[in-house]
Order: sequence, then structure tokens, then C-alpha cells
Amino acid sequence: MTNKNYINIYNNLIKYSRNKSIFTFFTEKDTFSDRLLIFLFHFAFFLREYKKTEKKELLQDVFDYIFRELEISIREIGYGDASINKRMKTYVNSLYSILEKIEYWEKLKLSEKNEIFKSFFNYDGDVSNLIEYFDKYELFLKKKSFNLFLNGVINLEI
Repeated sequence: MTNKNYINIYNNLIKYSRNKSIFTFFTEKDTFSDRLLIFLFHFAFFLREYKKTEKKELLQDVFDYIFRELEISIREIGYGDASINKRMKTYVNSLYSILEKIEYWEKLKLSEKNEIFKSFFNYDGDVSNLIEYFDKYELFLKKKSFNLFLNGVINLEI
């Protein structure tokens, strides 16, 4: 499998993360930081689902590719090398933290899911719509094959 195919996975995750309605669930701002966290949540659910069916090496390649693309995007924004290294470490740690917290997502109580989002987004309001969105996203991933994400940009049918 070539890295060329991973661009479709990246583009799908970017497309889902740019869904403006997601941001209305918890903020009126569409900041880079919030968008990146939404992206990392999408990616975490993606990794969580497909680790059940795909080889570890393949998912590691996807992980590496995604983070190289994120680094390129951050460089294009204009951050310097020292800042980029620090930010990338923070983003990788954030992804691992998200993965740890959503490991048993379907078994979590609503209040536990609520706390996950509130802690990452530093938000005290209602995030039930965000929880509902990611519950549906999880079901969407369960119904779709990994190869579908490799073949092109797909519509999120949730």
C-alpha cells in the first residue's frame, strides 16, 4: 500500500472535522485548536474501530502519514521549527489521551462521555449533541470497510 492512498483517509477525516455544525454544539468559534481536536477525535475513533480488523503495521503507517500531513499544515500556517516540534508532541499526546478515554466508548455512561468532551474543549455547557454526533460516527465506521476510506472521499452519512 502506498502513502498515496492514505491521502484519502486524511481528506475524509479533514472533511468530517470541517463540518461547521459540529462547532455549533459547543462553541460559536471555529478555531484552529478546536478544529484540530475535532480532527483528533475523528482519527481516534477511526483507529479504535479499524484496529479490530487491520494490521498494526498498516495503522501505524496511516498514523505516521496523518501526522506528517498535520505537520505540513502547521508549517503552512507559519509556525517556526521549534514551535512545530512542541506542538506536534502535544498533538500526539492529545491523540493518545483521546484514544485512552474512548477505548470503551460504547460502555461509557453519558456523564462520562460528557466529561471527556468538556475536559478537552474546556467547555462547561451542554455537549450532548457532540456526544450524539460521535455515537453516530462510531456506528458509521462500524458499517464501513477500511478500504472505503482508501478509495476516495466519502460522504458522512450520519
